[in-house]
Amino acid sequence: MITQGMFSVFARRVAGPDVPSRATASGGEESQVLLNNKAIVRRLYEEVWNKRRLEVADELISPSHALNDPIASGSETGPELYKRRVVEFTTSFSDLHFTIEDMISEKAKVVVSWIISGTLPATGSKILLEGITIHHITNGKILDSHVRWDVLGLLRQLGDISPLRPMAASVS
Repeated sequence: MITQGMFSVFARRVAGPDVPSRATASGGEESQVLLNNKAIVRRLYEEVWNKRRLEVADELISPSHALNDPIASGSETGPELYKRRVVEFTTSFSDLHFTIEDMISEKAKVVVSWIISGTLPATGSKILLEGITIHHITNGKILDSHVRWDVLGLLRQLGDISPLRPMAASVS
């Protein structure tokens, strides 16, 4: 196991003696918390969504977790709500897969830019969606998630809404 001290020594050797390592510059404990928070969120996408291991949500999601999603309604909270959302999406798109494009961690928040790909079994239609989620993490659990994704783009890909067309100029 690599300790904080070992990391600092290695970082000084690589960066040189006059350049402070990130671990010593920003505080070793804070850096470790940021790494742990990212690991929690990565597990959510890799294990819960991509591997369909719903039981892992109980480890990662707080009992009071609030899911703020453009298509979510109601006041339910917790891992059970989150697991239902996973089942809804993975039932609708059998091969649904999250790809993490970028992940930024600051204090107790982790921002994830992601892409979902999948196939609608009934029609064979392929979908590709982009979105961003901001997760708030406290005591090693995801307390709330604010999701923003292209709902209109999904409806267009499914053929439920026709693409917008330029409007003709109005004559007064």
